[in-house]
This record gives sequence, structure tokens and C-alpha cells, in this order.
Amino acid sequence: MVLLPGLMCDGAVWADQVAALGAARTVVVPTYGELDSLGAMAEHVLTLVPPGRLAVAGHSMGGRVAFEILRRAPERVARLALLDTSYHPLPEGDAGERERAGRLALLAIAREQGMRAMAREWAQGMLHPSRLGTPLFEAVLDMFERRTPVQFAAQIEALLSRPDATALLGQIRVPTLLLCGREDGWSPPARHEFMQAHIAGARLVVLERCGHMSTMEQPAAVTAALARWLADPLQTA
Repeated sequence: MVLLPGLMCDGAVWADQVAALGAARTVVVPTYGELDSLGAMAEHVLTLVPPGRLAVAGHSMGGRVAFEILRRAPERVARLALLDTSYHPLPEGDAGERERAGRLALLAIAREQGMRAMAREWAQGMLHPSRLGTPLFEAVLDMFERRTPVQFAAQIEALLSRPDATALLGQIRVPTLLLCGREDGWSPPARHEFMQAHIAGARLVVLERCGHMSTMEQPAAVTAALARWLADPLQTA
């Protein structure tokens, strides 16, 4: 099983799932270093994993890396789980420029004030409001603080130049789990509903009282959904 972290995340984002599901299988949680494209990240992951078919789960940017693994090595992917993620490229026009400006503004804070200061502002919209200021919120800040502005800049570039994965959706023929928080403002349920409509046999799970960081906010529910996904027959309808 390959568990792909999202933007600026590390193994902490998957810690509960590794603890619950790792005893029965090999689990790889990669890091991306200073790689600055989703394709390069996917190719790096493929060099880390053992031979054979893979159960690939990606959270946030990790879901986009999962799409790039599928694009490059579809024969390796036996199962696919996409959590709090999306498929669309950078929008054209004003919407794309707003996204670019917002990401670069956060990068400027990281460079000038440090990673934790950036994370404190960014994470306000990443978790369910009830979790702001809690130990979980601080754990998210700790995770981001373990990264560097150089890594942040590289991953921002990867996201701003992200490929369009829309055409891949209709090609997926493996057991697929789609999961997100009800209050995920970054990758809302509507995007996962679109993916469900275009991926044959995909199952959608929407977690209540949950923002973007579902694996940390609702770890037991995410683990249960992944366990069911791992038990699904390898042939979909």
C-alpha cells in the first residue's frame, strides 16, 4: 500500500492509518523532497515501492500524484483511493491568477516569517472550525514546520503546473474510494461527486464535521473506509 501525503505533509498525516493497517501489509509513505512537478513525484514514488501491484491512496496533492502514477504505470495500480483532492488544472483567467497570487503570498510569509507563521494562517481554512486552536491544529502546524520554504516553493510550482486529470477518470477500472470532509473548502464534496460520476463503480464517503485534513480529523472513519476499500474485490462492476 502506498500512502501519498499532500502539500507540505509528511507521515504524520497518515500515522493513524499506518498503525491500523500496516501490520498486514507493506506500507510506503514517501516524501517528495524538492521535486517541483507532480510527474517527477510520481516517478520518484515508483522507484521506492516494491515490485507488483499497488493499493495507492493519495490525500490532497497526494491524490494528484496518484493520478500521475496511474498515467505512467496503470498496470501497477490495483486499487485507488482519492481523499480530499481534485482533478482539474489551474483555471484560466482571473481564477487562476487568484490561486497563483494566494499561493505565492503564503510562500512570502514562509520566507519572511517562517514556516509556522505561514502554516498558522493557511491552516485556518484547512480544518473544521471546531478544531482550530486544539492540539490537533498544533499538530498540523508542527507538521508544516518540519518542511522548508525551498520545499514549499517546489510543491507550489508542482501544483500551479498540475496536469488536467479529467480524461483519466473514465479510464479507471479498479476499486476506487473517494473520500472528503463535508466542510472541506479546498476540495469540496462536489468535486468528489463529479469524480464518482465518471469513475466506474467508485464509492464516495463524505465525513461530517470534517475539513480538508480528514486523515487526522476523523482518523477512525478514514481507516474504516480504507479497510473496506482494501477488502473490495479487484474486479469492479
